[in-house]
Amino acid sequence: MQIFLDTANIEQIRQAARLGVISGVTTNPSLVSQEGRADYEAVVKEICSIIPGPVSAEVVVEKAKDMIEQAQKIAAWAPNVVVKIPATAAGLEATSTLAKKKIKVNMTLCFSLNQAILGALAGASYVSPFVGRLDDIGEDGMGLVRDIVDVFDYYEFDTRVIAASIRHAQHCVSAALAGAHIATVPYKVLTQMIQHPLTDIGVARFQGDWQRLSEQ
Repeated sequence: MQIFLDTANIEQIRQAARLGVISGVTTNPSLVSQEGRADYEAVVKEICSIIPGPVSAEVVVEKAKDMIEQAQKIAAWAPNVVVKIPATAAGLEATSTLAKKKIKVNMTLCFSLNQAILGALAGASYVSPFVGRLDDIGEDGMGLVRDIVDVFDYYEFDTRVIAASIRHAQHCVSAALAGAHIATVPYKVLTQMIQHPLTDIGVARFQGDWQRLSEQ
């Protein structure tokens, strides 16, 4: 399973890139706004200059014609840009057209197996089931990820499954066990994945023992 970072914070992306474990980034205008940045295009281009893997950037229009037009502009920002398109009727129409133009689409805001299947049939390179948001309303978000992976494997779809709306480190464990190709995580969750109290205790013990040895 690959790990993408879900953020528009440039410093977090640089820090994560130095770890050597991040394969891509997902972002959107809301995340850019949270960082106090106004130029969406500039932020996406900066991210693409740091991360050579897929960088998903979202359209902000609703009609298929407008999505197609905006998606083509976004895709031209950098060669590794993937365009995020919502799982709507207009989004499917736009995805189908964009796929024929060899523009990669990440079908986002996916909440059902039906939406995921339609996204794959329309030619989406990725589908993003939103695990956390489904959990919030009492549904089994990770169960959906598992179902999508099983169906895509059975029918040999090329579309990759991104477990999105990840809320905590255990979600990443569950995504891996469910067979998700990718989990896209906030920086906070990435740091949670690294940490374990027994590791901290072990490091402290080794350092203490080394200090005592060096004083002899």
